[in-house]
Amino acid sequence: MRAKSVMVLGTTSGAGKSWLTTALCRHYARQGLKVAPYKAQNMSNNARVVAGGEIGSAQYFQALAARAVPEVRMNPLLLKPEKDTQSQVVLMGQVNAELSRMEWRGRSATVWPVVAQALDELLAENDVVVMEGAGSPAEINLKSSDIVNMRVAQHAHAACLLVTDIDRGGAFAHLYGTWAMLDEAERQLIRGFVLNKFRGDATLLAPGPQMLQDLTGVPTVATLPMWWQHGLPEEDGVFDVAPTLGTGVSSLPPEGALAAWGGPAPLTQWKTIAVVAYPRISNLDEFQPLKNVPGVRLKWVRSPAELVDADWIILPGSKATSADLAWLRAQGLDQAIAAHAGRGGAVLGICGGLQMLGEALIDPHGIDGNGRGLGLLPVVTVFDEAKTVRRKHAIFAAMHGRWAALSGVDVQGYEIHHGQTAPHSAMAKAGDIAHPVMPDGLAWQNAVGNVLGLYLHGMFEDPRALQALFGAATPTLDSVFDGLADYIERHFDPGVLQSLIQPAASR
Repeated sequence: MRAKSVMVLGTTSGAGKSWLTTALCRHYARQGLKVAPYKAQNMSNNARVVAGGEIGSAQYFQALAARAVPEVRMNPLLLKPEKDTQSQVVLMGQVNAELSRMEWRGRSATVWPVVAQALDELLAENDVVVMEGAGSPAEINLKSSDIVNMRVAQHAHAACLLVTDIDRGGAFAHLYGTWAMLDEAERQLIRGFVLNKFRGDATLLAPGPQMLQDLTGVPTVATLPMWWQHGLPEEDGVFDVAPTLGTGVSSLPPEGALAAWGGPAPLTQWKTIAVVAYPRISNLDEFQPLKNVPGVRLKWVRSPAELVDADWIILPGSKATSADLAWLRAQGLDQAIAAHAGRGGAVLGICGGLQMLGEALIDPHGIDGNGRGLGLLPVVTVFDEAKTVRRKHAIFAAMHGRWAALSGVDVQGYEIHHGQTAPHSAMAKAGDIAHPVMPDGLAWQNAVGNVLGLYLHGMFEDPRALQALFGAATPTLDSVFDGLADYIERHFDPGVLQSLIQPAASR
């Protein structure tokens, strides 16, 4: 028996494929079906640790939405951009240096048997596999080496939805143009068009959907209203155009206006948390819970002026720590962060951010590059050839200063790093000591107590840490997934979601 397969394709990147795939995973899981997500190839610096290695964060969340255990077969190929023309290749959870050096089209031919086998195994073991494409299936320059869109759809005989971001404009042209550039056999797999991020009067869409169906034979099966705070992180990039004010109720649909739950607190009561958004930022999805904490104002910053009102400054992970550190200096952010710390302001560095906070980056193997750190923690990082990839739980030791609330808190998280960090020996002899506040070199605090660096990703996803730091909880992931499923069940045409896992009627 092979599972029924449903695939979400997009007219562009950012059209809404990832969150719609997540919503479908929860919808079918709620029908009592055994469900698994799948994306043959993901390009993202947001990754999660699972059994066997690492996969894209989107597939990790999709697995949880499907009530399945996340595993490497769900995202067999992960590309982690290091430069504009270079990516680290992760195959079946493990970094593959040979593939990382290989030309794009040659790589696709090499890995197709691996990604196809992973898909076949998932199809054999589940009732439904919900698959996600990448970019657009109409990238005709890449069609000959496609291993993530229509080749996958045809391999699995998938019922495909094509989603577009109508907020960008040109939605009908995007849908028609994408459909028109597919082969006839590929077109037969498209079962419905989806208009995502709609704002305004839905009656003004007519006669567009009917005209599009007359041209293609494909119905528009859903018009999804804009939903700013659905609770899932953006898969790639920093999309906030303004500071995000935490509400603690992000799982509410857009019909639930601010007035429904009393509106936000006065701005004077907000804690402003600034996350430095350097070019190769990684694992930014771990900050999503901060958007949902009542009383927190989260913003992404790229200039010193944006740090003026910050209560906390966070240096997140980076896929190119030395290069991002050089960028940070070029913007003058190094001086602004040092001034903030000098005033006693809280500074947190996570993974690459921890490495930046130290005195130096030493790279004997050509992994990341040498560099001079910000000098806010008396530690030194040496990049190792071996990559640490593991789930981890650890307990904070006794803390002091701005981070004292974390004392004794047990947190779950994960590590993905090449660097190994230790106290700077000369500075330690002179009395400037980095205080270890987690075992195994996972976390360090400065003497004053306002600067904290840790390798453990995911602290803000642990409710115990949020309770300690903010005295508040955020919506659980399960409530977010159920909110997504409720949303599509409300806005898709009746019967469409069930029809996708039934044989297609001939057109």
